[in-house]
Amino acid sequence: MTPLARVVRRRDSLFLGRAPEFGLPGVCLAALLAAFAFVTLALAFAFPPLTGRVVDSANIIPQAVSDRIAAKLASLEAKSGIQLVVATVKSLEGDDIEPYANALFRAWKLGEKQNNNGVLLLVAPNEHKARIEVGYGLEGTLTDALSKIIITNAMAPRFKAGDFGGGIERGVDDIITVLTTDSSEWEKRPQLRIVRQDTTLDALGPWIALGLFLFIFFWLTPPSQRGNLLSFLLGMLMSSGRGGGSRGGSGGGWSGGGFSGGGGSSGGGGASGSW
Repeated sequence: MTPLARVVRRRDSLFLGRAPEFGLPGVCLAALLAAFAFVTLALAFAFPPLTGRVVDSANIIPQAVSDRIAAKLASLEAKSGIQLVVATVKSLEGDDIEPYANALFRAWKLGEKQNNNGVLLLVAPNEHKARIEVGYGLEGTLTDALSKIIITNAMAPRFKAGDFGGGIERGVDDIITVLTTDSSEWEKRPQLRIVRQDTTLDALGPWIALGLFLFIFFWLTPPSQRGNLLSFLLGMLMSSGRGGGSRGGSGGGWSGGGFSGGGGSSGGGGASGSW
């Protein structure tokens, strides 16, 4: 064997020998667990309790306006079964408004379980963000495009002027109009004309990327270890309390009194905006 061949053989043996020592699947497993731990912590929000149809935790809605909004929401639910709730929060806890709103919707379980006809209007004044989160059953009526238009035209201009109560009430009025009248009627209003420019990919993009990441690392994990890995991850997700378990509620929704959700859910439909 030539000296060069011996050098190459020794180099290969060194590198090849390290793989079993450190174990690529073990490294992948550690990275996967770290990613899940990060996601679990990010989802551990401290939600306010669902005390009524208007939950003004940020204290930005005048009482008279809050009472008018609550009456409109109660009338909407009595006539149609649609459960529309308004919420304001002091902080999004460092996260984007999309995952926060979706997790809050699911924790409160807005809308009827069989119809998924809930809507959440969320405003985070300190982050200058707003979102309309729509239940599965209403996505075909209160579309992403219409939700975006309502935030942009009805709410954001008033928020910029410091009129949070007026902006939220106007947003509620437009949501109710879309949900309860024929499209030929509300399309006559310039502020509600559809300009199709928003897609659900904006909200789903981060979750798709996370899913691909997890799939790759799961695939790299040895088959003999996948069962233990799944058990561990499921335990982490269950202990995180997403969906309301450890964060204050169970059953029909996270309630702080006589008012509660009906068991509905959302898949991320709706739109967000800022000012």
